[in-house]
Amino acid sequence: MADPWRHLSRSDDRETGGGFLRACFATELRAWHGEEPLWKVFWGYGVLASAVLAFLYLIAMDEKRVAMQQMLLIVLAAYTVWILVAIWRCAANSPWGALARGLTIAWAANTILILAFLQVDLFAAYIG
Repeated sequence: MADPWRHLSRSDDRETGGGFLRACFATELRAWHGEEPLWKVFWGYGVLASAVLAFLYLIAMDEKRVAMQQMLLIVLAAYTVWILVAIWRCAANSPWGALARGLTIAWAANTILILAFLQVDLFAAYIG
């Protein structure tokens, strides 16, 4: 397994906290590099985590917390980039890879449309 932070020396780890961050996000880094099982990334990080983010957005929407909605849209957009790349890369090592990649393309298109429409709705909330 290749270390994504191998360019950092041990002294850099102490100075930047790289060792701590690497330890905290080891599974996520492995997923980003396609080294985690597809089922774990797709269902756990993809479906479950996305559902939690959507639920948080619905709560913020219900409470009319526009700033929280905006923050969650930014988080969801960044998270979506990460999860789509992770699923795409992890699919290379799975017999379900072609299906996962097809669903990932549909997921990306759907997410882009949802984020765009929610952002338009927030713009309307900002101006009036």
